[in-house]
Amino acid sequence: KPWPSTPDPSTPAGAPRVPSRNLFPKDTLMDLYVYVSQEEVFSDFNNTDALFWFHRDLVYGDWTTGEDGDGCYQHYKEMDIPEKIQQNGSLYIHLYFTKSGFHPDPKRKGQYRRLATVHATRMLNKYKRRKFLKTKNLLTGETEADPEMIKRAESHGPVEIISHWHPNLTINMVDDHTAWVKGSVPPPLDQYVKFDAVSGDYYPIVYFNDYWNLQKDYYPINETLKSLPLRLSYCPLSLWRWQLYAAQNARSPWNFLPEDTYEQSDEDQDSVKVALLETNPYLLGLTIVVSIVHSIFEFLAFKNDIQFWNSRQSLEGLSVRSIIFGVFQSLVVLLYILDNETNFVVQVSVFIGLLIDLWKITKVMDVKLDRENKFVGVFPRLVFKDKSTYVESSTKIYDDMAFKYLSWLLYPLFGCYAVYSLLYVEHKGWYSWVLSMLYGFLLTFGFITMTPQLFINYKMKSVAHLPWRMLTYKALNTFIDDLFAFVIKMPMMYRIGCLRDDVVFFIYLYQRWIYRVDPNRVNEFGTSGVDHAQNNTAAPAPDAASAAITDKPEGEKKND
Repeated sequence: KPWPSTPDPSTPAGAPRVPSRNLFPKDTLMDLYVYVSQEEVFSDFNNTDALFWFHRDLVYGDWTTGEDGDGCYQHYKEMDIPEKIQQNGSLYIHLYFTKSGFHPDPKRKGQYRRLATVHATRMLNKYKRRKFLKTKNLLTGETEADPEMIKRAESHGPVEIISHWHPNLTINMVDDHTAWVKGSVPPPLDQYVKFDAVSGDYYPIVYFNDYWNLQKDYYPINETLKSLPLRLSYCPLSLWRWQLYAAQNARSPWNFLPEDTYEQSDEDQDSVKVALLETNPYLLGLTIVVSIVHSIFEFLAFKNDIQFWNSRQSLEGLSVRSIIFGVFQSLVVLLYILDNETNFVVQVSVFIGLLIDLWKITKVMDVKLDRENKFVGVFPRLVFKDKSTYVESSTKIYDDMAFKYLSWLLYPLFGCYAVYSLLYVEHKGWYSWVLSMLYGFLLTFGFITMTPQLFINYKMKSVAHLPWRMLTYKALNTFIDDLFAFVIKMPMMYRIGCLRDDVVFFIYLYQRWIYRVDPNRVNEFGTSGVDHAQNNTAAPAPDAASAAITDKPEGEKKND
């Protein structure tokens, strides 16, 4: 649903709105004046030091002139930094387009004309939050952080707002002569189309374009800088490209997210821009297609996982302890990303995953409230009890045996990793150390917790109890992640980590091949082919092939 446009208060209710025209017809000769000042409202036109760039006889809507024959012009200059700017002050650019022969100074009565002057202002510097994480070695109390940064953190707090600078800015004049109607321009375009209050016509649309200025290229303005480089580019811009840029930079007025979330969003957009700038177009197209397929597989895996556990009648062949450990793992990941103030969208995604894991607990165990033995005498206790289908089966024996063997490997690795993290990694405190140590351990060795299910499959000589649709979708996503791991720049250890789950899945495939389907074995819904045959007495007699399968000796069934 499109956003409602801002109504025009000067238009009487019910009065027809007349289409407006551009005050600068096509091919109008223009002069460009660019002033740089510390004042947000500029009036010192006689100050020659404030005039950054003057260019005569630009042609409105011309796409053929310029240094490269594309209608673009550039101007570069290094400016001295006033002391106020070094101390987090603001610097503004004041832009004026005038019809040839006119001047932007209203005090020059013979040379100034309101309808022949287009004005736009923008802050050149950008204020960004810089967060200082005060970390240290918990044993020695020492830190490798810059002493100057520590001093600034003590004086300004953990979050400091600092003025940043980018040396490039593009001035676009939109080549557009649309008959815009005042009060009917749709957002976010309405903030750029300026109408004259008397004539009702609109001024040429001026757009300060910094879309391709990457966040990583901004640098802080401080006392060590002696000058600020600035390269201004003037280029014409088509209407449809301007609409794309304006839509990308628009932010909904109804957005409830905090301001620092916008900064995280800017960082996320940087990765998209870098991909557009540096990636081969064919590879980029393949990446988009694969990303869409990845999202579809993720949704299908989620849907089939819910369906599998919702309809599950028996726990035979499933590792309940692995599911409980999965809840612990999801909880650690959630606490870790909250402690590190990760992106809000990621926090929501992990929280939903934790809720699903908690719901699975109710499917694999009997959860009840004990109102007689209350906790602290007030709160009812939660009582967890293994389901009878799990206790009475051999699965529990194999599950306990698998985790017993697994503990012989996990506990020494866990202890070694904890000592390493304590000795060589800096942390904010003991709480952060516990979370980062657990998270790092799970990230490195978490795939080992998938092995108990392999052990149960081996002991039962069956894989019919597994949710194969969900596993297949997740495996396909894993292979897609492997592709991205070798296409996108990332550390080698992370690339190796992307391959570890593949090993476990290939073992699953091998087990599926050697433990082939047997109608006597229990499937993922707790039933077998024999059960269906007994329940469906009205069904026709099985054919010879089915009878041959059912009547196989026990030794041949194990080889199926």
